[in-house]
Amino acid sequence: MTTSSISSESQLLQAAESSAKSSANTSAASTSSTSASASSATSALSSLADNYTTFLTLLTTQLKNQDPSSPMSSDTFTSELAQFAGVEQQVETNQKLSTLISLNEDSQMTSDTSLVGQTATADSTTLPLQNSSASLSFSGTSGETVAIAVANSAGTIVKDAVVSANSGTNTWTWDGTDNSGNQLSDGAYSVAVETMDSTGATSAVPFTVSGKVTGVTKGSSDMEVEMGSADIPMSDVTNLSSNSGS
Repeated sequence: MTTSSISSESQLLQAAESSAKSSANTSAASTSSTSASASSATSALSSLADNYTTFLTLLTTQLKNQDPSSPMSSDTFTSELAQFAGVEQQVETNQKLSTLISLNEDSQMTSDTSLVGQTATADSTTLPLQNSSASLSFSGTSGETVAIAVANSAGTIVKDAVVSANSGTNTWTWDGTDNSGNQLSDGAYSVAVETMDSTGATSAVPFTVSGKVTGVTKGSSDMEVEMGSADIPMSDVTNLSSNSGS
């Protein structure tokens, strides 16, 4: 292998590793953002209830202690009462809508449990490692050099490889060992696939991951299929196949 080839492979690996780290960081940030949004909504509802109670307490106290010979104007507090009542009704409407959505999701989840046991293919950067095995597929041209990098949830690269693609669909299988040969635990990993053109420019290669569906759960905005410890949005699933014939 020439020095030029080694340099190109190194550059390609760096590009794949950078993409895999970015995917891991994005996934972690998304999880944190979802938790923060739920907490913020709960806090807002609690704050509204506290403000409404405080307003009524102050209003009652003010009415009790007003000067009988010069009673306060009712225009202001009537307007504020109407505003609070409007907000309260909106909150109740939102809560009822959330309940309806939850009931619909429960129904869908019951229906989707039939997917358990099937093999799912998804357009996702989340690579599910199940029973020390994971795989992804991509389209390539004969002799095309492709780099694959896998990162854990902390954004640390645990596995990378440079492969020579065949024409058409290529499948890369990972046995769950890191670059030092240590067996890693099953779970959700982030993966990236990169290639390089004749000018030395790197670019991402579209790919799909696959895994066995072990469950269905509610996500932040979509139903999700569970592949072991990996949760992948149902909207990312492109194909489902039964293993009955294998």
